[in-house]
Amino acid sequence: MNVLKRCIFGISLMSLAAVSVQCKSDKKMDATTVSSDEKATVTIEKSSYGKTAKGEQVDSYKLKNQNGMEVDIITFGGRITDLKVPNKEGVSENVVIGFDNLAQYEKENPFFGALIGRYGNRIAKGKFTLDEKEYQLAINNAPNALHGGPQGFFNVVWKAEAKSGDTATLKLSYLSKDMEEGYPGNLQVFVTYTLTNDNQLEVLYEATTDKKTVVNLTQHSYFNLSGDFTKTILDHELTLNADKIVPVDATLIPTGKLDDVANTPFDFRTPKLIGKDIDAKNEQLERGKGYDHCWVLNNPEKGKTIIAKVYHAASGRVMEMTTDEPGIQFYSGNFLDGTLPMPKGGTFAHRTGLCLETEHYPDAPNQKNFPTTVLNPGENYKTKTTFKFSVKK
Repeated sequence: MNVLKRCIFGISLMSLAAVSVQCKSDKKMDATTVSSDEKATVTIEKSSYGKTAKGEQVDSYKLKNQNGMEVDIITFGGRITDLKVPNKEGVSENVVIGFDNLAQYEKENPFFGALIGRYGNRIAKGKFTLDEKEYQLAINNAPNALHGGPQGFFNVVWKAEAKSGDTATLKLSYLSKDMEEGYPGNLQVFVTYTLTNDNQLEVLYEATTDKKTVVNLTQHSYFNLSGDFTKTILDHELTLNADKIVPVDATLIPTGKLDDVANTPFDFRTPKLIGKDIDAKNEQLERGKGYDHCWVLNNPEKGKTIIAKVYHAASGRVMEMTTDEPGIQFYSGNFLDGTLPMPKGGTFAHRTGLCLETEHYPDAPNQKNFPTTVLNPGENYKTKTTFKFSVKK
């Protein structure tokens, strides 16, 4: 990474009124972009990540707490490029797949670490109808539209505001203009990443529109709790608080039904190794080439009920998730094929990362029985997902 400037915001011991800013460069930081509390226990470090092929400036923000957790986020796609958490020995290692340069993120890749919008997951044939008007989206996963299209939110530069104190927050904003990628309405989007001192990363999504539209935002990080990306995620133990899945057809579009997970490879209601049933003879597994499905969440206390838990015994790392979304897409990295470079050499091989994308169901705009994803003018889209990391010895 080409680091042009770096500022660390911390505690001022000399002045109750002044904000302590330690700068490793004589270049001044934009005070309207980054602010810090003098009692900050979770810090933010800003650096230049480079410029896009279009000449747009991209910055990186490091959020760091006192317990060994660090999260690096770039303004290109709002991507999490690095997420370090301790193992049971207290050693912090990166547990998300990513690249080490902007040029690689600009190339086609499977959405590593990215914010996804306007619509996470697939929309059948890239079409939907609102108030008797049909909209045609960009097709980028033939014959369907996937994750907002080829120039979705993962491929744009977001504006950023950051501050630190008892928590560190990075608020990203983007205005998606009317008919961008075929979606109606000027959609103002805010995504706020918040790191706490108890190793919790909150992701808050907010949006408003001036025209009736559809919205389904999510986060697309690939996790490998081992911290070793030469290893698969098949030895990770997964628990999903869900009795049903959204089955798909041969093009990975929902059939419209909801299937019980009981007595199928999709039953993760009790902890189970991901690798246990992933190669079982099952039509849905064959269609997804492994797990690539949306689970219907049992979520009685939305935002408080743990809806997903991942445990890696060798490292002792645990990741627990809460959300107010009705579904979660579990993807087992089936299309990672050894062609994308790892930062320290080698390539990301088959099933070396897993995704847990909180969301509304795929193709909801075309499925009347699914929870709606329609957003009207005057309404506020607001949803939050939390990732909490710990260790089990």
